[in-house]
Amino acid sequence: MRKPSKVDLVGVGLNATDTVIPLADYPVRGSKVEFSAADVLPGGQVASTVVACQLWGMRTRYVGSLGDDSAATLHHDAFADAGVETQIVTVPECASRQSLILVDGGGERTVLWRKDERLDLQPEILDREWIVNARALHVDGYDTATATVAAKWAREAGIPVIADLDELYPGVDQLLENIDYLIVSRDFPCRLMKEPNLEDALRKMQRRYGCRLTAATLGQDGVLAWDGSQFYYTPAYHVPVVDTTGAGDTFHAGFIYGMLQGWPLDRQLDFACAAAALNCMAVGARGGIRTVETIEELMATGAHYPNASHASLVTVTTEEQITVVAFSSVHAGPHE
Repeated sequence: MRKPSKVDLVGVGLNATDTVIPLADYPVRGSKVEFSAADVLPGGQVASTVVACQLWGMRTRYVGSLGDDSAATLHHDAFADAGVETQIVTVPECASRQSLILVDGGGERTVLWRKDERLDLQPEILDREWIVNARALHVDGYDTATATVAAKWAREAGIPVIADLDELYPGVDQLLENIDYLIVSRDFPCRLMKEPNLEDALRKMQRRYGCRLTAATLGQDGVLAWDGSQFYYTPAYHVPVVDTTGAGDTFHAGFIYGMLQGWPLDRQLDFACAAAALNCMAVGARGGIRTVETIEELMATGAHYPNASHASLVTVTTEEQITVVAFSSVHAGPHE
């Protein structure tokens, strides 16, 4: 059997076929609302992160599942066009995962989704060589047992593991014990640690699971990260928002790109956020993925939201420091 090629990033997790419907305002209960457009586009947390990294010149591999419908063809074509290597389980007579996304006039989106349980990835489908022949692993944790196996293999091989989580999935503790860079949605740390203060929750999360970094994306308020000794807070870039779908996916892609370039953490966060902000300026999870040069231009010239509102978020003692860096995403969190 031929050994899998060496790649920069392998992603194990979700894809989705997004039907994006722009509306002037979110519908009120019991109303009838006319819409003028419905774009059917490829998306999904890990799948979109992998595609972004591939478009920035990285070599990538995606591991996931699809049905045998027209949506699957859409995804296969998108991966092929980008140049992503795929290891996809095809489930016969099954619809691929679908999301219906309502985007209001301010660019904020509401997601309705469905997935056939037959699409769930089982650990036995994994090939260890897919995972260890990579420089980094990215997971979303939805298929928790499978993500945990992949993360353990990566850890054993000395490969850094990045996670994009927004739900407390059953068995998530075992997964988190094998995560190096835990970058999650706004309320995840507080729910997980049963701690109302975000800063304390990030500290406790890092200590409990031994992560190199714990971070929470805060939508247009930016991002807060803790590396075990120092907080990094980054205010958001101020850009015209069309659709926040996929901002978190692009943020994770930017973070991974910067990590594999060997950049310092502040530059990683800045690049990640600039990439996410630009993605908010177009429709769809991948509609605003821009070139590295365009991202760096925003980093150099872009305006930020004020960060004064975050005084209550970051509590600094005499033993701790806070570094404020340029954060780029209007909505950087995966579900912000």
